[in-house]
Amino acid sequence: MDRSDSVGEIGERAVIAALTAAATAAGPVDDIVIGSGDDAAVLDIGGSAVISTDTVVEGRHFRFDWSTPQQIGARAVVQSSADVAAMGGRTTGLVVSIACPAATRVGVILDLNDGVVGAAHALGARVLGGDLVAAEQVVVSVTAVGALEGRRPVSLGGARPGDVLAVSGPLGASAAGLAVLSTPGVDDAQWTEVVALHRVPMPDLSQGPVAAAAGAHAMTDISDGLVEELITMSRAAQVAMAVEVAAVPRRPDLARLATELGAEVDEWVLTGGEDHHLLAAFDAASVPDGWTVIGSVREATSTTPEVWVDGRRVGAPDGPDLHGWQSFAEPRG
Repeated sequence: MDRSDSVGEIGERAVIAALTAAATAAGPVDDIVIGSGDDAAVLDIGGSAVISTDTVVEGRHFRFDWSTPQQIGARAVVQSSADVAAMGGRTTGLVVSIACPAATRVGVILDLNDGVVGAAHALGARVLGGDLVAAEQVVVSVTAVGALEGRRPVSLGGARPGDVLAVSGPLGASAAGLAVLSTPGVDDAQWTEVVALHRVPMPDLSQGPVAAAAGAHAMTDISDGLVEELITMSRAAQVAMAVEVAAVPRRPDLARLATELGAEVDEWVLTGGEDHHLLAAFDAASVPDGWTVIGSVREATSTTPEVWVDGRRVGAPDGPDLHGWQSFAEPRG
């Protein structure tokens, strides 16, 4: 990697890989169970603690003309807490940093905080503190702290050939809601539920501990799109991931909405992201109730990430060209 290249040219994943390599170069530390590179870190500090942080930026991850401050605050909590759930943990506390222009109305910040506090309490967590600083746009960073409560952490890289792949909830609703908000002339009053699920995703994060207790071999939350998460898990475990599109659960009303918008419902399901339901690899006999099997884990045939959709390899010359969210691509609002 040439240090003179731009972050946009190199891409988020390559930059994160370089940052992770630098963070881990000094070798293992006794009280770090899982360090940089997974959904969250796990520390052994007299009992395993899970820590993750996430940031949302005005104009890139949210728009005030699409979402209220309360919704934006709640959404930031959900996406950070989903990383804790993906390790098998339960969120217990949050530290929140808000940056904003000096001209921002105090009511906006108080409403943002109300959304944060409400979402935290819904998870059984509490806000532990934070920071407020000046910036050119509104930025909300949430650090989630969680507990494993005696469960082993579930890493990204534990999937094994022979495992089945399963998800904890329906996919595509957030992408569908974004499509409604982004398309001029659409009567969003007909699609209030999918729009609401874009503004504030509603995953059942208690399924993270459930999956860990059931012996999940690998797990992540679906933030950047199912295909992107499969690529990440494939790379981490050096295995192939294969899914069947028809097996992936989705809301029944998405097909009608896709027809109205001239969109492809399968594309929302595979690449949309931001639903924050969980994706995990299990022994076939260990899939918990409430999870839906969508595919399987196989031996890899190459050293590059290998994801198959309906029997066709993603990114191959004759395969589907599917991509999820890229942090340095176009904003999604």
